[in-house]
Amino acid sequence: MSGATHRVLVAVVALAAATLTPAHAASATAAAAPLPDRSVVTWAASADRLGEAPSDRTYRLVVRTSAGGSGMRIRVSNAFGDRPLVIGSAYAGLRRSGARLVPGSNRKLRFDRAASVTLAPGEIRYSDPLPGTTEAGSDLAISLYVRTAGGPATGHGMALQTSYATAGDHAAEERDGAYAEQVGSWFYLDAVSVDTGPGTGAVVTLGDSITDGWQSTTDKNLRWPDFLARRLHGAPGATVQGVANAGISGNQVLADGAGQSALTRLDRDVLSLPGVRTVVLFEGVNDIKSHSGVTAATLTAGYRRIIDRAHAAGKCVVGATVLPYQGWSEWDPQGDAVRVEVNEWIRTSGAVDAVADFDKVLRSPYNPQRLLPTFDGGDHLHPNDKGMQAMADSIDLGDLECDGASGRPRAEAGEPAATPTS
Repeated sequence: MSGATHRVLVAVVALAAATLTPAHAASATAAAAPLPDRSVVTWAASADRLGEAPSDRTYRLVVRTSAGGSGMRIRVSNAFGDRPLVIGSAYAGLRRSGARLVPGSNRKLRFDRAASVTLAPGEIRYSDPLPGTTEAGSDLAISLYVRTAGGPATGHGMALQTSYATAGDHAAEERDGAYAEQVGSWFYLDAVSVDTGPGTGAVVTLGDSITDGWQSTTDKNLRWPDFLARRLHGAPGATVQGVANAGISGNQVLADGAGQSALTRLDRDVLSLPGVRTVVLFEGVNDIKSHSGVTAATLTAGYRRIIDRAHAAGKCVVGATVLPYQGWSEWDPQGDAVRVEVNEWIRTSGAVDAVADFDKVLRSPYNPQRLLPTFDGGDHLHPNDKGMQAMADSIDLGDLECDGASGRPRAEAGEPAATPTS
């Protein structure tokens, strides 16, 4: 991973000592309990099984917020652990540059009033909220001292964001001297939430490596969900402000492999996040190109199961069409025929509440089986930074303004929707 860092943070976050609000525990098979209605996810990264988990180690994890608000909480996860995980201390601060923090911004996080927390195998916990305001578009540095660990670590492998690690407990330090090691993954942290005003919601982008941001520039927050977050923040009347990225590189709808399948992880990675109003479902290319016998019928049946579960939870679903990938080593005409049939189903079946036609936006007009060269990241499957922006710009922001009671976008339910912006 590149050692390049973000620009110096200009937004200011006022963080103070944690208040005494109980944490929310989760069982080994379920995600953490929901937070109050005012809570909205401002950042997320789907967890997976990583390598062997070392003890006595501090991670300084850099994340970018989307929605602003008060009462910031973090969600820590031992979802893939096979033994207890002890986080000895946890702090949240503002990142200035590299591993260095804005002086005076680093504040202790607590879990059910305690400075440390033990997570059983499979468990997920929220911290107590911190008073003060977290601005949208802030670079937070979440520092976790892992006192005791072992077995598989839980985290997000392909962060495309430089974070930092060191031996021993250095979570409270604002200087960067101890953090000599750069890491390209997020460990144990899978979500950050804030308390917002009434009526504010979030969107989750459920996807694979394209959503995870592969071929976008590291350390620049140029994944397509990042561009979407910036559009929402500047859009008049947009009540959806939180954007959670639930992309995992190599992920499939139907089969486990590179992460649990979208069907398996839907509750934990999507539906359990606070304030979620809409899900953008953008998966399928890995199922198609795996040559495992997946047909349009089996893939769309998987889509229907996701859509039905999201609707049952009061969420709207925006279906995104599958991008062309001719030129990638696994492409063949049979797989492309499945892709075309799947895309027609997304556009015309009426199963989703709205359509984001990424295929139409990014394909070449001269060869619709290939990405337009100006959007191609170079491997003919993943868009570059321009392609990522084009995807985000093509989404009708009104489609994200879901009315949970009706399960339809608010514009269809007779309520005002956000004005689309370019």
